[in-house]
Amino acid sequence: MKSFATLFLACVFSLNIFADTVSDKEKDALIKLYYATNGSQWKIKWDLSLSVETWYGVRTENGKVTALYLADNNLQGELPAEFFQLINLVSVDFHKNALKGQLPDLIGNFKNLEVFNASSNELSGAIPKTICDLKKLKDLELFKNNISGEIPAEIGNLNQLEILCLFDNKMEGVLPVSLYKISTLKVLLLNNNKLSGNLNTAILNLVNLENLSLFDNNFKGEIPKELEKLPNLSELNLSYNKFNGSVSKNLIVLDALNMTMFDENGNLFLLDINEEKMPENSIVN
Repeated sequence: MKSFATLFLACVFSLNIFADTVSDKEKDALIKLYYATNGSQWKIKWDLSLSVETWYGVRTENGKVTALYLADNNLQGELPAEFFQLINLVSVDFHKNALKGQLPDLIGNFKNLEVFNASSNELSGAIPKTICDLKKLKDLELFKNNISGEIPAEIGNLNQLEILCLFDNKMEGVLPVSLYKISTLKVLLLNNNKLSGNLNTAILNLVNLENLSLFDNNFKGEIPKELEKLPNLSELNLSYNKFNGSVSKNLIVLDALNMTMFDENGNLFLLDINEEKMPENSIVN
């Protein structure tokens, strides 16, 4: 009986030792995040006296912090530099908070990151080009912020990206040529910005694209006929731009506003319907 009690106490002691397996460095980074984003005012707070594994929204695996799910939790302020030391993160969801400031170049530290959602915050400044170093990234959502500047020219390095949502920001410039190389893209939502330039015929490379929205920008020129060759495209909105020329009936049906455009004088008009058949084209390399 005595040996059983001894064994039981030893087990309990062992559990207490390994209850908080996260390294001091990662724990400290989380604590810095908590204080920098006004943790005392979070909807669901962390009890810092307990092990990291008990903290709301924190996921760990093999003693490493792999995910943070803190959406709609009243995070306020700027992300501290220490946050970007959580190099084992695979998924981050900060959407619908009050985060401010610019995403720093340090975001390039997240080499294992697959999902980053900081939509519906108050982030500003340009998207750092180091975000294009995150080769495992599949989902990037920064919509409904105050982000400005251009889409990084190196965006095409994200060759596993499936979702890119940057709508409702203040972004400018043309679409980078490298963007058309991301054949894995399924959702591309860039509406309600100040983007400009033409659509490249290389859009034909986006063979997995299901949803494309460029609504309310400053795009111009003719809409590439190659759009109609995308086999999975089921949602499309190109209206409220300065596109000209004509489009097929099939594309007009997909567009919620029937391809309503602005002319050079700011007047609204509908693009003409082109009844021509599409030529057989191969995918652009």
